[in-house]
Amino acid sequence: KMRAMALRHAVSRPLMALRHAESRPLRPALWKADVGGVRGFGRRSAWKGPYFDYFLLVAAREEKKKLSDLRRAGKPVIQKAPIKTTSRRSSIIPEFVGLKFGIHNGKEYKIVTITEDMVGHKLGEFSLTRVRAIHPTKTVETPGKR
Repeated sequence: KMRAMALRHAVSRPLMALRHAESRPLRPALWKADVGGVRGFGRRSAWKGPYFDYFLLVAAREEKKKLSDLRRAGKPVIQKAPIKTTSRRSSIIPEFVGLKFGIHNGKEYKIVTITEDMVGHKLGEFSLTRVRAIHPTKTVETPGKR
């Protein structure tokens, strides 16, 4: 009796998993189209892709569209204001290259221009949160010399 039950469960589990997988909605593969894979994006699982806040992607696309419109009109192409964000945890994706970001460090927004070398790193890596302490050095006077 136990063997028959175990056999029935062994057969039904894969079928249930298959049925469950078919009924599950597919995840939007937004990152695959925009990033082109996950190579060089740290320790995050490959199937998840890089993490970035969606509003950053939308803001970057709007800014790139503005700059391309200026380029087509023959005007000077300069990004006037940086894209301000407090999302230090977001990965830098190739769509951000060439744009200026204001990354919050807890006190102020540090302006960073994204280059190709930064792709795959986090935004917070380029806006330090701590100020290095500079201690005063003591001058020791030697006796006899003045």
